[in-house]
Amino acid sequence: MTTLVEIAREWGRIGVIGFGGPPAHIRLLRETVVERRGWVEPGEFEDAIATCNLLPGPSSTQLAIFTAWRVRGAAGAVVGGLAFIVPGLIAILALAALFLGDPPEWVLGAGAGAGAAVAAVAIQAGWALVPSSYARTPSRPRWIVYAVLGALAAAITGAWVVLVLVGAGLVEVVVRRPWRTNSFQSVITLPVLAQGTLTAAVAAPLAWTAFKVGALSYGGGFVIIPLMQSDAVDRHGWMSSAEFLNAVALGQITPGPVVHTVAVVGFAAAGLLGALGAAVIAFGPSFLMIIAGGRHFEALRSSPLARAFLDGAGPAAIGAILGSAVPLALAISETWQWVVLAAAGVLLLVLRRGVVLTLLLAGGVGVVVALVG
Repeated sequence: MTTLVEIAREWGRIGVIGFGGPPAHIRLLRETVVERRGWVEPGEFEDAIATCNLLPGPSSTQLAIFTAWRVRGAAGAVVGGLAFIVPGLIAILALAALFLGDPPEWVLGAGAGAGAAVAAVAIQAGWALVPSSYARTPSRPRWIVYAVLGALAAAITGAWVVLVLVGAGLVEVVVRRPWRTNSFQSVITLPVLAQGTLTAAVAAPLAWTAFKVGALSYGGGFVIIPLMQSDAVDRHGWMSSAEFLNAVALGQITPGPVVHTVAVVGFAAAGLLGALGAAVIAFGPSFLMIIAGGRHFEALRSSPLARAFLDGAGPAAIGAILGSAVPLALAISETWQWVVLAAAGVLLLVLRRGVVLTLLLAGGVGVVVALVG
C-alpha cells in the first residue's frame, strides 16, 4: 500500500516545481501517478481531468486532490492536497509581505511591471479555452451569447459574474431539458456544500469572498479575478488597484493554482490570519467535493443535466476570463506600463512565450524604470 509519506513527497514535489498553472500541474500529475508510479490507469486519469473541469473551483487543485484520493482514500486526499497547495501558499505569503509592506522602490517597480502584464495573461488564458469549447457546443449562437454576457459582466461589474455563470447554465438546462432522462438522480445525490465551512477567524466579508472564489467559480482561476477585484478593491477597499494587480501577478509567478491570489487579498485585509483563513475557506470546498463525492465522479460526468449546465456556464466563464482583462488594464496608471502590456501581449499571443517568463521580464522592466527614476 502506498504510504502517506510517499504521497506527501510526490505531491509536495509538484507543489514546489509546479510553475505555469493548470497545464503544468496536469503534466506533472500524469507523469507521477500514471507514467512513473502506475497508481492510476491512463483512461481513468483522462476521465478525472474531464470530471474536474465540470466542477466549480480550481480544476488542477481538484485533480491533485482526486488522484491522491484515488491512491490512498480520504487521508491521501488531505495529505496530497495540502502538499500540493502549501508550498505555493508559503511563497505567495512571503511575497505578499514584501510587496504590501513598506518595500523599496525597485520592489514596487517589479510589482508595477508584472502587474501591467496581467491583462494580457488573462486574454491568453481565455483565448486558449475558446477552440475546444466552441467546437463541442451543441449551439454556437447560444455559446456566443453566453460568452458575451460573461465578458460584459466581468468588464463592467465583476460582482455579478457568478450570477451570470449560474444563469447561463440554468438557461442551457431549461433549453435542453435533460431532466427527461434517467440520470437526474445521479446528480442530486451528490453531497451539497454547507456554508458551515465559513467558520474562520476573519471578517465575514473576507470569508464570503474566499468562499465564492473556492465554490462558485467555473472555468479556472482567472474567472474569479473580477469577482475578487470587485470585493477587495471596490467594495471593501482592502487593496488599491495597483496592489491587486501585484496580487494577481504573484499568483502567476508562484507555483500552484491562481486561487492562491485570494491569500494575498486576505493578507491585505487582515494580515497573516486573514490570509490563512481566506486560503482555508477558498480551498475547503475542493477537499469536501472530492472526499465526499469522489465515488460519484463518473455519474456526474455522464449526467446530461450536469453536461447541459456546464455547456452554458462554460462559455460564460470563458467570456468572463476575457472580460477580466478590461478592469485589469484600467488599473494601470503609468504610460510605461501600457508599453509593457503591449509587449506582454506580443510575447504571449504572437510569440507564444510562457506566462512566468513574460511576467518576470515585465517585472524586470519595472525594476529598471524604478532604478532610473
